[in-house]
Amino acid sequence: MNFLEERIVKDGVVKEGNILKVDSFLNHQLDVELFDKMGEEWAERFKNEEINKILTIEASGIGIACIVARHFNVPVVFAKKSHSVNLDGEMYTAEVESFTHKNKNQVIVSKKFLNSGDKVLIIDDFLANGCALQGLISIINQAGASVSGIGIAIEKGFQNGGQIIRNMGYHLESLAIVDAMDASTGEIVFRK
Repeated sequence: MNFLEERIVKDGVVKEGNILKVDSFLNHQLDVELFDKMGEEWAERFKNEEINKILTIEASGIGIACIVARHFNVPVVFAKKSHSVNLDGEMYTAEVESFTHKNKNQVIVSKKFLNSGDKVLIIDDFLANGCALQGLISIINQAGASVSGIGIAIEKGFQNGGQIIRNMGYHLESLAIVDAMDASTGEIVFRK
């Protein structure tokens, strides 16, 4: 069992509806030391890839991506889920559906921050059905940039998102893949 799986077993809570609550360390209260270990691990796994930017989606991916970016010495760009008055200029957009929130959002990245030729590492906290990743991949493609890799903290292996992304040919590295969860017992089964 790796460091992230151990933390999930220790502090994660399995809820009905295939929900894994990790808000005490991953996406509400943030364990920066854990994020640093995650960054080290992804730096090792993507050491042969050329990367000059990290892309994530608001909100839960931002903290993780910022710490990970220190290991690659590159900036972080995040896709916004709503248009605001301080966004100006041309935008890349994609529609994404959230498994957690059961809604669809237009995600937006300013064309100023993602350029043709950029080599992008996508970082996010969860992978379930893959819609958010497909939206980010679409934005990278719109920019004429390329996906150097995808780093996911927790993949729900019993859903099809990981398989879809891998079948598209992307280098996907999930630090913990959950193959099964039982809300009645709290048991979590990780992929070997």
